[in-house]
Amino acid sequence: MKKKIVYFLTGIASIVLMAFLFSACSDDSKNARIEVRLTDAPGDYDEVNIDIQEVEVHTNGGWTSLDIIPGVYNLLDFTNGLDTLMGSLVVPEGELSQIRLILGDNNTIKVDGEVFDLATPSSQQSGLKLNVHTLLQGGLTYRFLLDFEVAKSIIVLKGNGGYSLKPVIRVVTEATSGGISGTVSIPESTPAVYAIIDLDTLGTSFADSTGGFFIGGLPAGSYRVSFAPATGYTIPDKTLVPVTVGNVTDIGVVEVTVE
Repeated sequence: MKKKIVYFLTGIASIVLMAFLFSACSDDSKNARIEVRLTDAPGDYDEVNIDIQEVEVHTNGGWTSLDIIPGVYNLLDFTNGLDTLMGSLVVPEGELSQIRLILGDNNTIKVDGEVFDLATPSSQQSGLKLNVHTLLQGGLTYRFLLDFEVAKSIIVLKGNGGYSLKPVIRVVTEATSGGISGTVSIPESTPAVYAIIDLDTLGTSFADSTGGFFIGGLPAGSYRVSFAPATGYTIPDKTLVPVTVGNVTDIGVVEVTVE
């Protein structure tokens, strides 16, 4: 009796796991992944230290915070092509309209070896809003590079000789991945679907109840799409499937043979 109970529970666990995987497959095609990175155009200072407490993005669903490690960033550490990942987030496809930086109080500038407080605007409380207005496609990854132009952002105050921060930030947006979609002709074959390049499997999906499948987050290249259907079905591989950054390649209906 014990063995039967164990087998029964194991079967339930397998069904729940498969349902979760199918659900995840469906969700992947409707969500996009974003990365927010920080870089800097050089300025004539020793250090420019900005206290970044929070990074938020505005989508159709409102404002959402990225999971970042708040703290002080020396912008001059990220010049000449260097950048740092501030955080990433999965959001529903659709428009991402703004990115908002909320600054803390610990902002300083170092000039000729001497450190000065760096006065900041009201963005410390309300947030420094950057307009991006980018349409996100589900299943793809997007990078938002915040290019902080230090030379234009530092204002020398007259009278007391102090410094003020008036941020000038250019946002560079780029898609960094592509995807593959299609439909198997017999949904009951419930295949696992693999995107393979050379000998590496770079993506996995499962056909849903309609036979549809989607694999996102793929680097550009030429792929072999391989299928592992349920017993009693055969599905041939699709070869030389092109993937380009920012696009989803639809391979159409894939014929399934009943053995």
